[in-house]
Amino acid sequence: MSSSQVAVLGAIAGFTIYLGLPIGRLRAPAPRLKAGLNALAIGILLFLFWDVLAHAWEPVDGALADKHWSTALGNGLVLAAALGIGLLGLVYYDRWTARRRAAASSSSIGPGAAATGDPALQPRTKSAAAGLATMIATGIGLHNFAEGLAIGNSAATGEVSLAVLLIVGFALHNATEGFGIVAPLAAAGERPSWPTLALLGLIGGGPTFVGTLVGQRFVNDTLSVAFLGLAAGSILYVVIELLSVARKTGLKELTTWCILLGLLAGFATDAIVTAAGA
Repeated sequence: MSSSQVAVLGAIAGFTIYLGLPIGRLRAPAPRLKAGLNALAIGILLFLFWDVLAHAWEPVDGALADKHWSTALGNGLVLAAALGIGLLGLVYYDRWTARRRAAASSSSIGPGAAATGDPALQPRTKSAAAGLATMIATGIGLHNFAEGLAIGNSAATGEVSLAVLLIVGFALHNATEGFGIVAPLAAAGERPSWPTLALLGLIGGGPTFVGTLVGQRFVNDTLSVAFLGLAAGSILYVVIELLSVARKTGLKELTTWCILLGLLAGFATDAIVTAAGA
């Protein structure tokens, strides 16, 4: 797979986020459709989490088998640190976003507005929702950059099968992330314009493409372990968040079936790519 092909596929993986963003303009989005897509993404990401960690562990396992203790320890520590940064970094970003949201809400509602319920006294509530949507898109963009690094580095090191799986998994994942970005706008009753959706998609999805380009330029085992660790941490965080969303829908049967379908789709994609000789 050439560098240009990898770059194009990385762009596709990132910009599928635009598939979910138009939901923010729907007056009454179908709950079962959103729940099904959310659960499908969970299943695919669970498979991807396992697959990414398996590839990240290979250099450590190989060094242990060859009794290269310092290399094994170094790569093991890099994996642990990258996994922690990918997971906990998004947790603390989410907490910071929540504080910003609370501050924006308190500053946007004037004295007496809550008591009277008069919309005229709450002129900035919608802009607070737009600001929150932008912060969510920024957080998604940060972890999409790590995922792009993993795509580019995997392709550059000859792990074409893993790169293709990452592209498929992240593409489906990004398609569902669009829902999360526009959720604050929907909750505030604000129908975003198409230019607003285009900007939010660029913030959230563009870093996948940039990360793919960067990941192809820097190639060695330790960097590969770091990039895959970052991706695994961010995937785990997203799975936790998506499971929380799934629980709130109350559609347990649909969710379980779609998670199973997502897992099977991950294995099927891996089997097809491997059988094709990638």
